[in-house]
Amino acid sequence: MADNEHDNKPAERVMPRHIAVVMDGNGRWASERGLKRIEGHYAGMRAARRFTEAADDRGVEVVSLYAFSSENWSRPSDEVQGLLELMQHALVSELKRFHARGVQFRASGRLDKLPAGLQAVLDEDRRATAENDGMVLNLCINYGGRAEIVDAIKDIAAKACAGELAPEDIDEELVQAHLYHGDLPAPDLVIRPGGELRISNFLLWEIAYAEFYGTPTYWPDFSEEHLDAAIDDFNHRQRRFGGVKSDG
Repeated sequence: MADNEHDNKPAERVMPRHIAVVMDGNGRWASERGLKRIEGHYAGMRAARRFTEAADDRGVEVVSLYAFSSENWSRPSDEVQGLLELMQHALVSELKRFHARGVQFRASGRLDKLPAGLQAVLDEDRRATAENDGMVLNLCINYGGRAEIVDAIKDIAAKACAGELAPEDIDEELVQAHLYHGDLPAPDLVIRPGGELRISNFLLWEIAYAEFYGTPTYWPDFSEEHLDAAIDDFNHRQRRFGGVKSDG
């Protein structure tokens, strides 16, 4: 686990407002069981449902799931097609669950590059849950952290060229406002199953001061107990945000 700095656990459990997850290990989970990789993604979808419901039950306000990166297009075409079709069908079936829990669904990424059918489902789930006031589920699909920052810069540059703002108006708050969902609180905790300890171009702007939790457990096996372990570990951290350790 990278850069762990543990202090005494606070008397009262603090719940992260926003948890972001790199859902890693589906393919390896399937391969080790002699299954096709797509079957690992089906198992990963079930894990995503368990995770979001468990996070909601614990009072987490926002969950961001890294479902498909802008680099994943380089995978075998049959796996890519199968994964995108799986997400499309899952999002259709999950809409009732979203409403039952009051979940507000959002999607982040260059969505216009996705298949038309998947775009339509993403838009339908977003519009249908826009007034829900429960947990926000932010699905990062065809997403890249660098691409998000580039897209924000392009929007800001267009406004500057149109005379709507001056270069001296550009600050961190303005950049934040031009991200895909700049109104969401920054992630407090990033969880990466699967044993890898890297960011993989995920929410690069947003996770500047997030705590990182890694586990060798593959995503399809990630359980409520693993979530609680991550939250407990988060509660051992003293978040400094660039400052110094408190004496209190």
